[in-house]
Amino acid sequence: MIFLEDLNFSDFIGHHTLLYGETNTKKTYFTSKFIQFLVESKKINPKEISILDFAPPLSMIKNLKIGGKIRDFYEGGIKCKNILFRGEIIPPRLKAKSEREAYQNAFENFKKTIEILNEFNNDPTSILIINDISIYLHAGNKVTLMKAIKNSNTFFGNIYYGTSIRRDFTHLMNLREKRLVKYLIKKLDKSYFTG
Repeated sequence: MIFLEDLNFSDFIGHHTLLYGETNTKKTYFTSKFIQFLVESKKINPKEISILDFAPPLSMIKNLKIGGKIRDFYEGGIKCKNILFRGEIIPPRLKAKSEREAYQNAFENFKKTIEILNEFNNDPTSILIINDISIYLHAGNKVTLMKAIKNSNTFFGNIYYGTSIRRDFTHLMNLREKRLVKYLIKKLDKSYFTG
């Protein structure tokens, strides 16, 4: 299903929802707007909203605008339960010059993201937001991710699904990513293509 700006955010409460699409299709923007809706319109206690932001910082790489954090679109997200890691995420394909380097980047990202996924699983909240799930899935397993999603009553996440950031030497990473996105689309209550 295609995600439209006039969808009612109330329909996502109590469901597990995934936005998937190309770069620059407003996945993080809509995710941020959902958090804003929960905090400002529904008056949900921000500490009941866990945010795991796996996205690299907003930047231009090879003429592509990539990354972007929740806070870039909604500063009020700072009131929520942000589960943080040290350092920054490395765009694994775009910052690599070889397949080996892409996988090294993906593994460094995995070490950061698995730590905060496990932290959430040890102390879950009723609402879980994950920005840029693909960063975790480049090297992570779906079991830990699905456990986190199932630990929440409401899940809203986004994931890259496209061709704009592929590199010739990352064919296997691209195939894995595509397969895992399709798996999530099948497993979650609601999935929306953003373009």
